[in-house]
Amino acid sequence: MRFRRGDVVAIVGGSGSGKTTILRLIGGQLKPRRGEVAFDGQVVHTLDREALYALRRRMGMLFQFGALFTDLSVFDNVAFPLRENTELPDPLIRDLVLMKLNAVGLRGAARLRTAQLSGGMARRVALARAIALDPPLLMYDEPFAGLDPISLGTIAQLIRQLNDTLNAVSILVTHDIKEGFAIADYVYLLGDGRVAGEGTPAQMSASTDPTVRQFLDGQIDGPAAFHYAATPIAADLGLGL
Repeated sequence: MRFRRGDVVAIVGGSGSGKTTILRLIGGQLKPRRGEVAFDGQVVHTLDREALYALRRRMGMLFQFGALFTDLSVFDNVAFPLRENTELPDPLIRDLVLMKLNAVGLRGAARLRTAQLSGGMARRVALARAIALDPPLLMYDEPFAGLDPISLGTIAQLIRQLNDTLNAVSILVTHDIKEGFAIADYVYLLGDGRVAGEGTPAQMSASTDPTVRQFLDGQIDGPAAFHYAATPIAADLGLGL
């Protein structure tokens, strides 16, 4: 799998296919059993703790449900990575935070508590925090989960616009085919422990590959089995059939 700067790349696949695992490998939370994960010329799993933390400062992460700090205000959530990772003076941090919040349409919500936010607003605050350090790599784990259609469309367009503005690479793990394909430049489909299909959204939509078609069309029957591998049920139930 390759991720080029300037692209939004969608990773799709069934539950348990390894989509979030890919993000954890990139971030160095997991080490690969074989092969390697390289980011900007550095092999992630070979780095020591200090070098890994330095590399992570160049990555932005939007977790599935935002993962905001509940005891901090909207402003302080976005300011957190700036305060932790830089020595910038408070006035400059203030300006940067307000700029990031303005980019996601929430500058007016800077003083709100997280409990006062809707699901879509919380996701946008988390997005502002993810871009606080202007990282060249942005990772999104199911950013559309649980959102109403308006919030979903808003988040999708923000992901595209912010990626283009920052000239970053965005890796988008999603089950939402419509929105994911609408903003992605390239798509990887994971299945059966491998890349089962890849291409532009148009190429994937036109694919006749059975695995790709089963996933995109939501077909029950196909290469991806519904039942996890098991012995015949009659044997487990002792029916002797």
